Amino acid sequence: MSEMIHLSAAVRQNLLSLQSTADLMSNTQNRLATGLKVNSALDNPNSFFTASALNNRASDLSGLLDDMGQSIQTLKAADEGIQSITKLVEAAKGKANQALQSSSNTDRRRYASEYNDLLGQIEALAKDAGYSGKNLLGGGTANDLSVVFNETGTSKLGVTAVDYTDTSGALGLSDLTLGVVSTATVTEANLEAGDEAGDTLTLTLGSTTHSIDYSAGTTTEEVVAAINAIQDVTASTDGTTVTITSTAGEITLDDNVTGSNLSTVSGSGFVASSFDTDTGIDNTLKSLTSALGTLRSQASTFGTNLTVVENRQDFTKRLINTLEEGAGKLILADSNEEGANLLALQTRQQLSSTSLSFASQADQNVLRLFG
Repeated sequence: MSEMIHLSAAVRQNLLSLQSTADLMSNTQNRLATGLKVNSALDNPNSFFTASALNNRASDLSGLLDDMGQSIQTLKAADEGIQSITKLVEAAKGKANQALQSSSNTDRRRYASEYNDLLGQIEALAKDAGYSGKNLLGGGTANDLSVVFNETGTSKLGVTAVDYTDTSGALGLSDLTLGVVSTATVTEANLEAGDEAGDTLTLTLGSTTHSIDYSAGTTTEEVVAAINAIQDVTASTDGTTVTITSTAGEITLDDNVTGSNLSTVSGSGFVASSFDTDTGIDNTLKSLTSALGTLRSQASTFGTNLTVVENRQDFTKRLINTLEEGAGKLILADSNEEGANLLALQTRQQLSSTSLSFASQADQNVLRLFG
């Protein structure tokens, strides 16, 4: 059994002071090393758990920031798509206006073909306007966007996708009928057999009739040249047969002399183009104007949604900073204060050691009595 060592009251008091100072120095050094004044629930349960809750919420919101950022990019992709589609619709409107200014059905049909090409480009562009698996111009609930703003999911923004991949849908722009030419053939022998003095050849294109000089001795080449001089109709010969095509209407070729030898020539295959008439072009222009209104309205909607998400993103960043700052005030150590504390404790430790030395010397004086 070990014997107990008895210390004088002065020595014991100084020893306790040194032990207390050592504990305080250890705590202070730990705070300086970790930067925290509350490292566990043992240090301060209330501050520790409150700070943990604040930091956890800040962490949850930080995770949502990534989703918000991706949602912003999805909205930007859709907005850029709408701006480009708007330019294509304006180009299509330009084609319709060009057609309206032209009196040639051949030119109008060319403009109608270019118009359809532009609609195809609009549909292709809408299909390519997606971002990270979401296409707000592709339609369908799978492309709808939901942006969550808080950690419980109770605050969110829903963005409904529109479908511009088919211009005949939301935009109301259908492909135009390009039309088919009327084609007729007549042999040179038949054409030249019917010419008589004072005779006139009539070429009817739909509801319009043109007169061609067809007196005795008129040659096939002269008739072909006369036909080619008429707008929207062409004629050519291979030396045996004359072929006539028309974009102005179904062809009828005949002379005006009863009993003449020219057999009536009738064309076939004519199909009118959507741009053949001013009325058809005007209707297309109205549809284009309506489509531009739809696009501008949708661009405004997406723009509003983008502003909301960007504002919520900025707010969330500030809120995270506030939460982390609040948690820091509860658990972060003041390095300046802790540094001063450590210096003071080191001084106290030195003084306690000196005091302990003095107390020990007092006990040693007893030995001198036996010296």
